[in-house]
Amino acid sequence: MSNTVYWFRRVAILCIGLVSWQLATAQVAPDVQRRYSVAVKQVQAGDYERAKSELNVLIQQRGVLAPYASYYYAIAAYRQKNYNQSRLMLKQLMELFPDWRKMDDASYLLAANCMEMGQYEEALTALQTISDPTLRPYSTKLEQNFIPRITDLTRLKQLNKSFPNDRVIGLLLIDLIQRTATDKDDLELSDRLTNRFGVPPAQVAAPATTNPQVSGARSTRPGTQPGRNTRPKGYYNVAVMFPFRVDEFSSDKRLRSSQYVYDLYNGIKLAKTKLQEEGITVNLFAYDLDNDANKALELVNSPAFAQTDLIIGPLYAEPNRIASAYANQNNILLLNPIATSSELVANQPLSFLAQPSLNQQAQKVAEQVRTLNGARRAAIYFGSSRKDSLLASAYQAELTQQNVKIVDFRRVGGSAQAMADAMQLTGPAATTRPASATAQQAGIPLGHVFFASSNDDDGPRMLDALSRRKVSGPLIATASAFDFYKNPLSTFTRRELYLLYPDFIDPTREPVNLFQEEYIAKRNTIPSVFASEGYDMMLFFGRQLAKNALQSRNRSNLRSDTDDYLLSGFDYTQSNDNQIVPIVKYEDGRFVKINE
Repeated sequence: MSNTVYWFRRVAILCIGLVSWQLATAQVAPDVQRRYSVAVKQVQAGDYERAKSELNVLIQQRGVLAPYASYYYAIAAYRQKNYNQSRLMLKQLMELFPDWRKMDDASYLLAANCMEMGQYEEALTALQTISDPTLRPYSTKLEQNFIPRITDLTRLKQLNKSFPNDRVIGLLLIDLIQRTATDKDDLELSDRLTNRFGVPPAQVAAPATTNPQVSGARSTRPGTQPGRNTRPKGYYNVAVMFPFRVDEFSSDKRLRSSQYVYDLYNGIKLAKTKLQEEGITVNLFAYDLDNDANKALELVNSPAFAQTDLIIGPLYAEPNRIASAYANQNNILLLNPIATSSELVANQPLSFLAQPSLNQQAQKVAEQVRTLNGARRAAIYFGSSRKDSLLASAYQAELTQQNVKIVDFRRVGGSAQAMADAMQLTGPAATTRPASATAQQAGIPLGHVFFASSNDDDGPRMLDALSRRKVSGPLIATASAFDFYKNPLSTFTRRELYLLYPDFIDPTREPVNLFQEEYIAKRNTIPSVFASEGYDMMLFFGRQLAKNALQSRNRSNLRSDTDDYLLSGFDYTQSNDNQIVPIVKYEDGRFVKINE
């Protein structure tokens, strides 16, 4: 049994004795007293979910037993290792019943939860409010068990500055400075602390522990300098920096501007559950961060943020630049969930793209084209969005490097006839669409046509336009140029058509069906592609964190090696953007991936 659990049980026993005395003197309805007694026994027996359900009824009634029910609810959540739920219940208890005479017990349990979550400032603040002298030894032991997790000198110095009278922090800081620091100011600080607190015991910086939440505490043997993320540990703190726009949130409003970020986050949360089943504990911390550079700077400089192992986001350029700089400086991984610009990871060894970059997409299309035919002529068209033109330009550069002749490169839009008229190809545009066989016989000999568009009406129009111009050869288009719910299946069989489809999900696979069932059961709605992407990227990067593979010099294992991902997986063996780029074709009544 870990020391943490022992101290926690000691506090619980004290509170049980108090409650018995209170019940003997307070006027409590028999049915309420019976419900409470049953719930307490369920907590003691380890039947936590049922206990929480019973206790929640008493909490909602706001009666004389409500603070005790809140405390036991927090106990149940703590024992389930749901530390944030326990913490929130205790905060509610303190707000609603500030004069509860056993508030010291609640403060101690709050500190234990915050310690487990790495929120040391809040934990130490809670311990400072405890006035019961019988709890002081347990408070000290709690600190001695958790504070040595901190191996970052700057972080420990910040704690010492905030809590200058804390002897545990002072002794640990002395030890860390003596073992790792050479800076004159740090050594002078160590001398001042030694004069105040004495010499630290030999074991204080590296206590033995059997607590599964801290079993990954790093060894601090003499002669070794601990570093962040130098080995796998038992828990990982993930900061999700999304524009949630909570002030605009409405539970009855399904479609909102930030819905996609909620979908991403819901997928991330389901992956957290999956990782927990695999023995990988992920603590999620959600930050509502819009396009505000000052707020981003404030967040990353907050003391609690120093315990972060992975940052997901931010989604806007300037906050992302600040977070990326912070991540590099502090050896923290950063994941861009939806960005496709390779510039975000250029010369940024700790930054990754969950999506393939536009350059990566262009490269994979060019590789696929080489397998189609030997023709060295191509036409490239693109829609009105900036992403369309960037992808087209990347593909143009890729073909140019391979000495493929580009006979036409331009933006097109409007009706099928307007697209056909805009094409600078030999021969007049036909006013009516010819039969497929005629088009093939009289067609302009091109190796292929590439079309990038984010408008789902443009795909069918491009097919018509090519037929009007009697252009033969395959069409490679972005999947975003088609509406798969509105377009008839004949749309995808009229000519040789390949779709660049980074978000491809094969609905026939069992993991996809299981995910959809679980998501619908929890969210009462069908998961969007963003929910699937959030699930996949958290699952992959959580597993890689546990392997400590993302910071290894050997990149050979930086790829998904299981088939339980919803999309097509991940590959970072060559670069920090995902090298998996699905290209699909409609065959036998469904879309199938044709490239590796």
